[in-house]
Amino acid sequence: MNRVSTFFLKITVLLMAIPAIAVCVFAVIALIRNDPNQFPGRMHLSDIGFFVAVIPYFIALYMAMRLLGYIDKNIAFSELSVRALKKIKYCGVCIGIIFVAMMPFVFVMARQEDAPGIIVMGLAVAFASFVIAVFGALLERLLQNAIKLKSENELIV
Repeated sequence: MNRVSTFFLKITVLLMAIPAIAVCVFAVIALIRNDPNQFPGRMHLSDIGFFVAVIPYFIALYMAMRLLGYIDKNIAFSELSVRALKKIKYCGVCIGIIFVAMMPFVFVMARQEDAPGIIVMGLAVAFASFVIAVFGALLERLLQNAIKLKSENELIV
């Protein structure tokens, strides 16, 4: 049962990567063709932020895959898992900071295009990233405490 649930989560993590890859591919194709009509809207300075934010996103997905691998190998309560959670936490913070830093450019773009929903979407991504970072920090602390208790119990027995 344990392998089935981790397999399902691994598939889900891979499915989470597909939209980011698709957006990047379409944006790069639009940049190569130099035809802004191929990509929704015009290419703006804020698009650089999207390309930069994809890097920590994929790092976080990779760390999630490694964490699921540790669970499959029955070494979930180890320093490797703590390091993976720490990197996921840092990636969440990085993505949130990138999106918050992009907001002035997105605000200008939204005014030009008359699309205020873009601002809400950017803030939602930033908020979700910070929530993931806080959740990762919480899990990291819980896992460190569990490892500490486990090592104390091994010394007692």
